[in-house]
Parts: sequence; structure tokens; C-alpha cells
Amino acid sequence: MSILDWLRFVIGAAFICAGVFIFIVEMIGVFKFRYVLNRMHAAAMGDTLGIGLALAGLIIMSGLNFTSLKLFVVIIFLWFSSPVSSHLITRLEVTTDEEPDRHYEHYSIEEVEALENRNSEEKEEK
Repeated sequence: MSILDWLRFVIGAAFICAGVFIFIVEMIGVFKFRYVLNRMHAAAMGDTLGIGLALAGLIIMSGLNFTSLKLFVVIIFLWFSSPVSSHLITRLEVTTDEEPDRHYEHYSIEEVEALENRNSEEKEEK
């Protein structure tokens, strides 16, 4: 093996290890968080980033060929489908939540505008 092949192997392995690390953090987040929307956020972010890094590592290891093109298409598909499916599941949870007062805070438009004005005044003072 030449130096270029070893370099490609090491960089690809680093990407795969980073993807596996993201998957481990995702699984810890899914089990640690109590509320379903927090779990969904951890799972969606971990899937998108972890799969992207792992497949990018496989593309680097494979080199430029038809297999790497197929892996790139899989990355694109997952980047579009994972956030959309997570969004739909989240909307389902929000609309069917039996205890919304326990999970959400409701603000009127006037309260939001007052908070924005107060924040902008604090930034101007600094």
C-alpha cells in the first residue's frame, strides 16, 4: 500500500469513528432525556450527523467510484428524510399531548414583544 492509500484509510477511519461516537452520544441522549421531544431531537440530530460522518468515511475509503456515488446518494436521501420524519413525529406528539400545560409555556404576542424589547434594550446598554 502506498502512502496515499494509508492516508485515505486513516482519514476514512477517523470519519467512521466520529460517526460511531455521535451514535453513542445519541443513544445516551435518547435514554437520558425524559420528555419525548427531547428524545426525538437527540435521535434526529444523531442520525443525521452520525450517518453522514460514517458514510463519508466509507466514501473516503472506497475512493472515487460508482460505490461512493451510491453512498453519497444514500447520505442525501437520509439528510432529507430523517428531519422530515422527525418533524412529523414531533407534530403528532404536540397535537396529541394530553398535558400541554405541563410541557409547554404559552405566551401572548404582547408578552413576546415585551421580552424582545427588553432584550434589545439590554444589548444596547452593553
